[in-house]
Amino acid sequence: MAPRRSFIRQTAALLGSFALHQNFAAAFPNFSSIPSGLNETSNDEDFWRQVRLAYAASPTIINLNNGGVCPMPRSTMDALDYYNRMCSEAPSYYMWRILDQDREPLRDNLANLAGASAEEISFNRNATESLNTIIFGLNLKAGDEVVLSKYDYPNMINAWKQREKRDGIKLVWVDLNLPSEDEDYFVDAYLSKFTDKTKVVHITHIINWSGQVLPARRIADAARARGVESLVDGAHSFAVLDYKIPELNCDYFGTSLHKFLCGPIGTGMMWIRKEKIEKVWPLLSAPEPQSGDIRKFENLGTRSFPIEMALGYSIDLHNMIGGKRKQERLHYLKHYWMSKVKDVQGIKFYTSLHPKWSCAIGNFGIEGKKPGEIAEKLFNKYKIHTVSIEWEKITGVRVTPNVYTTPQELDKLVGAIRDIGAV
Repeated sequence: MAPRRSFIRQTAALLGSFALHQNFAAAFPNFSSIPSGLNETSNDEDFWRQVRLAYAASPTIINLNNGGVCPMPRSTMDALDYYNRMCSEAPSYYMWRILDQDREPLRDNLANLAGASAEEISFNRNATESLNTIIFGLNLKAGDEVVLSKYDYPNMINAWKQREKRDGIKLVWVDLNLPSEDEDYFVDAYLSKFTDKTKVVHITHIINWSGQVLPARRIADAARARGVESLVDGAHSFAVLDYKIPELNCDYFGTSLHKFLCGPIGTGMMWIRKEKIEKVWPLLSAPEPQSGDIRKFENLGTRSFPIEMALGYSIDLHNMIGGKRKQERLHYLKHYWMSKVKDVQGIKFYTSLHPKWSCAIGNFGIEGKKPGEIAEKLFNKYKIHTVSIEWEKITGVRVTPNVYTTPQELDKLVGAIRDIGAV
C-alpha cells in the first residue's frame, strides 16, 4: 500500500499546484514511472477524488453534458489567465516574438499523444474546422461519390451537402439501426454503398447522439483495399478511447480538444497522412497552397495564442491520468448509472453497455415522455445538466459524465430517473 499512498499524496500535491513554464514531469519526476504493482482500477475512488480536485467542478450543478464541451482543469484555467494577461500588456511582442515560438514544442507534445508525426498535426479551433478544411480541400469532381451516415455530425453533413450543391458530387447515405454490437453489420452497411465511383468514406468514430462506437479501423481497412480514402471524425473518441490515430488506418482525422482532452474552448486538431497533405487545399489562404507542409493550414492570422499555450497543461493532466485508465473510468461511470436504472418501467437505452461499443456517453428514453421534458425536469428539480436528443431514430436524453464525476452524483441521477419514471 505504501507506493499507492505515496502516489496519491504526490497526485494531490501536483493537482493543487501551478507553476508557469514548468511541466508536470519536471516538477514531479516520479509521475513518469508509476510504481510497478500500482494499478488504479476504474472504481478506485481514492484516486479519482484526487483527480476531481484538478477541476473547478460546480458544487451546486451536476454537469453531465461533457459530451458537448468539457471544463478545463484548474491549471489550464490559470495558464490561460496568465497568458491572456501577458499578451494584453504588449500583444505584438508577446504574441509574435515569445508565444509563437512555443507552438512547435506543443505540436510535438500533441503529436506524441496522438501517436503521429508532428509533421502531420495541425492546430485549429475545433472538429468542425478540422473536418471542413478536409471536406472542402479534397479534389473531388462532379459524379464522385462520398459515403456517409445520417448519424454523422450536422456540421459535417452540411459541409458535404454544400460540396454536393457546388461541385456536383454525389452523397450516398448509410442508414444505421442503433445501438448495435455487430461489427460485421456496421462494416457491411458501409461497404454495401461503395461503387467504382466512391472516392471518400466519412466515418464518425463515436456517434455523438448516443455514444455508439463504430469499427472505424475495419471500415477504413476495407475502404483502403478498394482505393477509397477515409475521413474519421474523432470529436468524441480522442482522449476518450485509448488509441493512436495511425492505428485507425485512415487518411484524414479531425477532433476538438476542448472535449475530453479538456483543453481551452476553441482548440482543435487536424491530422492528415503525410503523403496526402499536398493534395488538400487549405480552407484559408496560404502562400503555397499545394505545399506538403502541414503548417499551411494554420494561416488564421491574428488568433488566440493563450489558448494554444494553455492547452499544454490539459495534455499534461491527461498523460498523468493515462489513456487506458481514463477510458476504463469513463466506461465504468456510464455503466454505473445505466445498470442501476435498467429496471425502470418504460426505459429504453440507445447506448450499448458493452465496453467495445460505448464509453462515456449514455442515452436513455422513457416511454410516454419527451426527451425535452425529461431533461428539463432533471435540471429544474434536481440540478442535473444533460441534453435532450431527437435525431433520426434516437429520441432520448444524453448523459455524459467525466473523470471528475463522482458515483454519488450519479446516484442522484439514478434517483431522479426513478422518480421521473414513476410519475
